Amino acid sequence: MTTTHEPLPAEQFVGELRALAPRYWHDHPFHQRLHQGLLSKHELQSWAANRWYYQRSLPQKDAAILANCPLPHIRRHWLDRITYHDGDRPDTGGTENWLRMAEALGLDRTEVLDERHVLPGVRFAVDAYLTFARTKPWLESVASGLTEMFSPGLMRRRLADMREQYPWIAEDGFAYFTSRLTVIADEGTTTLDLVVEHATTRAQQHAAIAALTFKCDVLRAILDTVDYYS
Repeated sequence: MTTTHEPLPAEQFVGELRALAPRYWHDHPFHQRLHQGLLSKHELQSWAANRWYYQRSLPQKDAAILANCPLPHIRRHWLDRITYHDGDRPDTGGTENWLRMAEALGLDRTEVLDERHVLPGVRFAVDAYLTFARTKPWLESVASGLTEMFSPGLMRRRLADMREQYPWIAEDGFAYFTSRLTVIADEGTTTLDLVVEHATTRAQQHAAIAALTFKCDVLRAILDTVDYYS
């Protein structure tokens, strides 16, 4: 039995992180309608255009982690995430694939890039997440990304349901999901191991749990906004 000041055993710490799964956005009403094929083309376009603002922030978030982390081996490992999103050359990477999704939904690339459709609540939530990554200790920012633990099953389901429910979407539009599925499970496991290894005090463990809670709230705030205006 631990005291109030001793770190939690690793198994208990991981259990408390995983217990946050219900806060993830997988069962949000907007996502439920998306999977049921109930969204109009306009609603899908709004979702893609607003989700773009989040997607394009991810390499900036990862760059903030790099800037705040004093450990070279962590920085070397984390650098791959920026390359994944930005690509290793023009017209590649996760953000490029999201733009292809938007185009497959009937949006012009220019109107996505100039962010004319980004809603204030989405902008506020994503900007808050970037500020968190830039101002908090690197370990808390890494812990916030543990939503990766909850997403592989959701992404597989989304890919299958969107192909079935919205057959008018060109297959090229699903490149984000098909490419992401090949890496996300390993990322979630690696990130969890890293957080467990470096959160060596009870305070750091609690901060990691709070960071993951905050990230779940950011994601749900994005969908709350899109859902409200849809």
